[in-house]
Parts: sequence; structure tokens; C-alpha cells
Amino acid sequence: MFSRTSALLLHRALWLLFIVQALASPAVEPPYPYWAGWLPAIAAGGLGLALSVTARRRIAAEPRETVEVAPPVAGRWSALNSPADRTPSHGTHQYGQTYAIDVVEEDEQRPRPAFAWLWPLVRANRHFPAFDAPLLAVADATVVHAEDGQRDHLSRNSLPALVYLMLIESSVRALAGPRRVTGNHLVLDLGDGTYAMYAHLRRGSLAVRAGDRVVAGQELARCGNSGNSTEPHVHFQLMDGPDLATARGIPFTWHGVGVPASGETFTAPGYAAA
Repeated sequence: MFSRTSALLLHRALWLLFIVQALASPAVEPPYPYWAGWLPAIAAGGLGLALSVTARRRIAAEPRETVEVAPPVAGRWSALNSPADRTPSHGTHQYGQTYAIDVVEEDEQRPRPAFAWLWPLVRANRHFPAFDAPLLAVADATVVHAEDGQRDHLSRNSLPALVYLMLIESSVRALAGPRRVTGNHLVLDLGDGTYAMYAHLRRGSLAVRAGDRVVAGQELARCGNSGNSTEPHVHFQLMDGPDLATARGIPFTWHGVGVPASGETFTAPGYAAA
């Protein structure tokens, strides 16, 4: 049977074939008509649309109840790409992101750098308050996946850098698979078929490993800027399985916070790093 995982692999392979042809075409004459070179891209687009429609139907047919957990951070933060405003919050159901949320730390003494139209092109991660902030367990759970070997890249919060991210870097990461999109990440098994995923962790910051039992509020890792990320931030989501390639998103709410809307600043109670 042709599974969703197989379809995703074929989708990436078709895009990769098209890109290879496009890069090679200035130097090599292909042994087929020019128009035929576009067939992999057309097929990949059609397959991607079919996968998206199938995902929407599955979610509509099998809705999950909202799960309440503790916030994954402590202190003053603001929300971006929130499911309080739209679902799917990141514009896709892929990788279980239907109800995902991004949050950035707010510090009045050290404000986040503003988006730059031209200059500076990039900024170092130390300029962002969220970088190296502790990430906390949202419930008592078991760690099922944890990795932190990918590098933290510079910010992509200028117009030229954002264009590069959207047109080139994001496409390459998508072809490489979900772990290159999420960057360093960990997955917790909360029980009852619910899994929590934290993405874009700081390289080398993991305080746990697969198989560990953790308790709510325990520090797990640190916020970083790895993977498909414009600046240091926390990407958090609940999903119905540990495999990002096949998982579906589950709606969440945070104790004492709810689900903050995009642009909303909130204060999360709980453990704060010394």
C-alpha cells in the first residue's frame, strides 16, 4: 500500500529531480524536449495538493479535543503564528503543525531587534532575548526523541535574508526532510496518544535524552535558532504521534495563559532560570 510517508518521499524526490535539471540545463543539453523537464515539478505540485487535501479531510473527520498543558517557557513572551488566529497556524498541516505556535521572549531592558528592510542583513543570536532561554516540560512525560547537533545560524530578519530563506533555504530544508526544517528538536510522550514537540533548540543544550522520564516544569533544553527559523524563538506543538512525517496536530491550551493570539504578550508562570 502506498503510504503517506512514501508519498512525502516521492514528493521530495520529484522536486529534487526538477532542481537538478534546472541547475544542469545551462551546461547540459537534456535528451528530451524542454517542456518535459517541468513534468517533475508539475507532478510534485499535484502530489503536494493531494496530500494537503487528504490531511484536511483526516483532521475534519477525526477532530481531537483540546489538551491543556503547562507553558513550555517562563517569563514574558509574545506569540507569533498562533492557532488563535488561524489554522493551520503555519499555513500547512505538514509535520503536525496545524495548531503549532511560535513565541519570542520580550525584555524591556534588551528589546528584540526590529525587522530591517536592508541593513543589517543578519544579526548574531545573542542580540535576541529568547536565545538560550530555558525550555520546560509541559507535563510529566517520557522523552522519545532528542537531538541538538545542528548549528544555530544567524538571523533572517531583514528583507534580503527573508527572501533568501523563503526562496532558497526553506526549499532545500524541505527536500532534506522534517528534521532539517525543525532543526534541533525534542519530542515528549505525554500519554493518551499525545506528543509535544519543541523545535529550533540551541545546539548542545539538551539536558535530557531519549528514554528519560521528566516532570512538569523541568528544564529540557535551551531556545536556539536552528532549522527553518528567522530568529531565536520557541516553536511548540502537540501531535498524535512521534513521527513528524505522519503526525497530525492536536489543539492545546496553556495553564494560566490559554492560547495567546499573534502579537499578544503574555507572562508564563513557573520555573525561571537563575
